[in-house]
Amino acid sequence: MENKIELEKLKKALNSNLKNSIIIKEIEEVDEKFHSRYNCKQKTYRYVINNSETGSSILRALEYHIPQKLDIDKMKEAVKYFEGTHDFKGFKASGTSSKSSVRTIYKAEVIKRGDRILIELTGNGFLYNMVRIIAGTLVDVGLRKNRTKKYTRYNKHRR
Repeated sequence: MENKIELEKLKKALNSNLKNSIIIKEIEEVDEKFHSRYNCKQKTYRYVINNSETGSSILRALEYHIPQKLDIDKMKEAVKYFEGTHDFKGFKASGTSSKSSVRTIYKAEVIKRGDRILIELTGNGFLYNMVRIIAGTLVDVGLRKNRTKKYTRYNKHRR
């Protein structure tokens, strides 16, 4: 099928009609059989935490505000455990319709930018609320609520 509209003009037209929170950065023509959900090779999710004392009145609907100081180094260390192919059934919300909870995370990062902490996960797919639950787990680590040593000690005595 011949493209009747220039791709750059299509990109501008789409961006002018989308919500402000969505921006098309690149556009290209694909085969008619392409399905954006099922033919996708990877997706990146970014979860934003405002770690300032007061938060933002303008961006509060787009980021999570946590005024307590987070241990970024611990969060950076912990996020690496999510990389690789794992069964993420413990990180899915109820109501997930996926047959398999096995996913591959190619890249997992915690990035500090001023008062903001970005949690970015790139993978072959995500379960319902998976990134939100992972972000909550990393926040617990950052708040030093991680009780791994306690659980390990407890399980050692149960043997």
